[in-house]
This record gives sequence, C-alpha cells and structure tokens, in this order.
Amino acid sequence: MLLFALGTPAVAAERPNVVFILTDDQRAEALGCMGHPHLKTPRIDQLAAEGALFQNHFCTTSLCSPSRASILGGLYAHAHGVTNNFTDYPRDLPTFPRALQNAGYATAYIGKWHMGEDDDSKRPGFDHFVTHRGQGQYFDTEFRANDGPREVVPGYYTTVVTDMAIDWLEGLKEDEETADRPFLLMVGHKAPHSFYFPERKYAGVFDDVRIPYPRTAFDLADKPDWITQRLNTWHGIYGPLFDWRKEFPDDSAAAMLDFERMVRAYWGTILSVDDSVGRLYDHLARTGELDNTLFIFTSDNGLLEGEHGMVDKRTAHEPSIRIPLVVRYPALVSPKYPKTIEAQTLTLDFAPSILEICGVDPLPNVQGRSWKTLLAEGDPDWRTSWYYEYNYEEQFPYTPNVRALRTDRWKYIRYPHGDGSPDRHMAELYDLKNDPGETTNLIARPDLQPLVAELRTELERRIAEAHPDGQDVMPLDQGIKGELPEESIR
Repeated sequence: MLLFALGTPAVAAERPNVVFILTDDQRAEALGCMGHPHLKTPRIDQLAAEGALFQNHFCTTSLCSPSRASILGGLYAHAHGVTNNFTDYPRDLPTFPRALQNAGYATAYIGKWHMGEDDDSKRPGFDHFVTHRGQGQYFDTEFRANDGPREVVPGYYTTVVTDMAIDWLEGLKEDEETADRPFLLMVGHKAPHSFYFPERKYAGVFDDVRIPYPRTAFDLADKPDWITQRLNTWHGIYGPLFDWRKEFPDDSAAAMLDFERMVRAYWGTILSVDDSVGRLYDHLARTGELDNTLFIFTSDNGLLEGEHGMVDKRTAHEPSIRIPLVVRYPALVSPKYPKTIEAQTLTLDFAPSILEICGVDPLPNVQGRSWKTLLAEGDPDWRTSWYYEYNYEEQFPYTPNVRALRTDRWKYIRYPHGDGSPDRHMAELYDLKNDPGETTNLIARPDLQPLVAELRTELERRIAEAHPDGQDVMPLDQGIKGELPEESIR
C-alpha cells in the first residue's frame, strides 16, 4: 500500500469531520433511494434514510473538470477558468479544502482528481494526496502519492481507493499530532465513468434486465437539427457507445443489444461504489466519528443514456445536469427524522455549505450559497432559478455552446453561435412540471411566446449577475462533426 505523509499539526477544534464521496458521471436516478427500478444501493440509501436526500441537485456545467472545479471553489466555469477536461484548477484560487486545512483540519484527497489530465502532482489544500494520470483504470491503476514514485496498485479501483481512505483515517488516530484534529476526506471514484467494467462479482447482475432505448431517443422532429446530426457521432446513440459497440454507426434493431450491455455495465460499477460507502460508514461508526461527520455523497455531472438520441453529457437536458446528493449530518438532520429537499441546489453550493457547517470563514466572491439553513429548517428565500453554461469544444465537436435557464417549473435552452450573431439553432422550452422527461419542445407555441421572452430576460439577467466584470465570452460554434476524438482523451 502507498505510504503517506501528514501535514503540519494545528490546534484541535470542536468541528465536524467531512467525508466527501465523489463519483464520476452518475445520473441522479442511479440510486435506489431515487427510485431506480433495478439498481439497489442499500448503503447509500442508508445515508438518505438517516439524513437528507436532495431531489433537485444540479451541476452548472456538465463536464468533469469544470464541475469538479466548481465543487472546490463555488464558482462557475467561466469564473474559475476550467472550461474543458484538460485544465487544472488554478493554484492561486481559494478552495474549501485549503480553507479547512488552514483552519486546522487534516485533509486528504484519494482517487480520481480529473483536472489537469496528465498531472498527478500533489495539489494545494491537502496534507495527503493520491491520484493518477488521466482517467485511471478499473483494474490495476498506477497511483502516485504526495509527489512520490508511481506504483501500480493491483485490484479493482473502487476497492483500492477505499482501502487507501481507511488506511489514512486509521493513521490519523495512531498519530498523537492528528488524533484530536477534525479531518476532511475526499474520495474520488472512477465509477461509473466509461469505459464501464464492473467488479467481477457484479459483472452479470443485470443480465436479465431488458433496457429499451428511451422514449425520446428518436422523437426529434421538434428538436434542433444539431441533435439529429449528433446521432452517428461519438456522443450519439448510433455511435460506439463507449466501446460497447464495435461496428458503428449502427441503427439496426440488433444494435439495441449493445446499448443494453453498456447500461448494464454502467449500473454494475455503481454496486461497488455502494460497498465502498458502506465500508467508510462502518469505519466511522466503529471509531465513534460517524455522528460528528458531515457525510456527503454526490457526483460531478449526470449522463445521457439515449435520451434525445444522445449519450455522454454536456447538454442542458435533465439526465445530463441532474446529479445525486445525499447528506448525513445528525447535528442538522436527525436520523430519526430524515428529510427530502426539493429546492434546487448546485455544485456551486458545496464550498459555502461545508465551510459554514464547519464554522470556517467563507471563500471570497463565491457564486453559490450555503444550504445549511435550508437543510436544518428550510429557507423561504432559496433560489427558484439558475443558469447553466457549456462551451463548444474542438476536441469533442458534438455539442454547441449552451446557455440555459432552469426554474422550478420551466427550462429554456438556447445555443449561441459565439460571435454575437443570432442563434443558428432552434431553442428548447420544456414544462418540467407536466413533462419531466422533456418529451415535447414547446418553443414554437404562439401562446407561450410571452413566457419565452420572460425566460430569455431572466437568463440574461442571471448571466449578467455571474459576469460582473465582463461579457459572456464563448468560442465559435464550428458545427457537429463526425470524427472520433483522439484515443488518448476518450
């Protein structure tokens, strides 16, 4: 097992520990407690049954590195500058781990960092830092601890990082300099990111489950043309399906079997994540730390699994932007009286929420807000709308620029060209109250044009609020292209 080193000791504080579990590309509905009909996650469900289940939690950019950066610093992608999967979080920007470390917390990050693709060096804010270059592998990943040598650690990724996390927690108790300090532990799972390889014991669990293409996969007549153009691409339903389809594009009926195998494997990887959560929960219980720990389970972004004929993420549609969030912390929510939170919370909210709960000063200029009061007693002034942003990527030319407004009922999506000229793609409007599956685009309904104008104005207002010192700058939309991305960045 990899060795680790602890940071400089600090004065102990009567503050909660934080355990932050981050999965990769997990749809919000991919949990038992969110009503999934086949996927059982009893240990994550246990957190919800003893804490709070957030039904409407979202990322503000559905892409791994930008979303992870927003989690760390509470800023939109345009503000922290991580707008693609190849940029690391700026080392001069504040983060909630660095704030906790400065306040006396022992801090660790173990697992998939996924910012700065080829950089596995130690990041600021962590006493102990273990990661790897690139995406990592489900089996036998090469890890690096604290700028030390790289070492292949045999075993299944999810199990390995959980072992490392528990080893670190045990080391804290064994060291008199850290035994009484509160701690922050962040665990970054590879699962359920593509390419999907479940742990061997879970490889065949869903073999008997039939998984048809979603209803919206081919009902595209009222959708913008770029969605149809995407069908045969890397991110389309007729494409490679993350290596689960060997011949592509394939629009035959038999091709649905490849789709089924892909989704089954995706579900299978989450079963091991559930085991990991259970192991960490049990360790905290054994050591008497469980009820003094803010235990957070979430993901960086969602994932389209055939909806609107698409796979991957990036778009502003619900499966892409809605992500799981489960929080257990008895000081705010009694395990005897668990809660369901319906209000819309964002990845931007983690940094201010964690720091307020831990009694640490907030980060400057943060764009999220703390849900401490919302969680404890409700917040009548909580947000009722927010905006989503995504910028066209030359490396992945399958999604236009996206700017969207989501209110408690409506979603309005537009696709700016990037040069200030009129949008060249049809916009989208969905009534989420009556059409949560976004089956019918209402953008052309004459009677709804006043609403469209109102939502457009609200979107522009939200964007302006988030850009107090400048314009909403984005790249030029160069169109949907069919070539596959370079193999090294898939």
